[in-house]
Amino acid sequence: MAMRERMQKPISQTNPRSPITESYRTIRTNIQFASVVDETSVILVTSTAPGEGKTSTASNLAVVSAAAGKKVLLIDADMRKPQVHQRFQVSNLFGLSTVLIRERAIESCIVQTETENLFLLTSGPIPPNPAEMLSSKAMAELIESLRKVYDFIVLDTPPTLSVSDTLNLTRVVDGVLFVVDSQRTNRNLVRRAIQSLQQVDARVLGVVLNRAKRKKNESYYYYYSSDTSVSV
Repeated sequence: MAMRERMQKPISQTNPRSPITESYRTIRTNIQFASVVDETSVILVTSTAPGEGKTSTASNLAVVSAAAGKKVLLIDADMRKPQVHQRFQVSNLFGLSTVLIRERAIESCIVQTETENLFLLTSGPIPPNPAEMLSSKAMAELIESLRKVYDFIVLDTPPTLSVSDTLNLTRVVDGVLFVVDSQRTNRNLVRRAIQSLQQVDARVLGVVLNRAKRKKNESYYYYYSSDTSVSV
């Protein structure tokens, strides 16, 4: 991979004391509060459209959760444009797709990261039928088996309005974290995406507002809302 194609590692790995990392810790804490009422050990992270920061959010949330002592698994369930392996600079030769077709055992596809307690299951080779694979019985059984091994599981999923993959996955997770880019996301599309999630009875834990300028010397910050809808 050429250097210009290499994605930066999660900021919570490279700069654990940064204000942005602290914001991810706040998100982690709010999810823990949500777990007091209902179990929230498996969540998916999505957005309205590509490029809004869902992979960054999923990756950093996984890192700060592992740093807090939880055994965490980050799954790249975006089988169309996977990026988790690029963020952590690991191989994607095998992963979720090869597990689901039973080409490889799950144990041989999970990668331990440089962050203690954090493990990855990359997407694996892009299949011709990602929607069918993610909505399959094999996927549901895989998540149930992983619940017994990990304290917290984060799924990075495709944008909600682009394909049906994410809506199919809501039935096997405990909640949804929705990422909005304040500088580019269309408000009407956000409403449509949230409505789509609500129509399948998804539990929307909150919204991460990405790239919202707060001060001249602070380019970005992340905001978490525990509401089940987003006001725009």
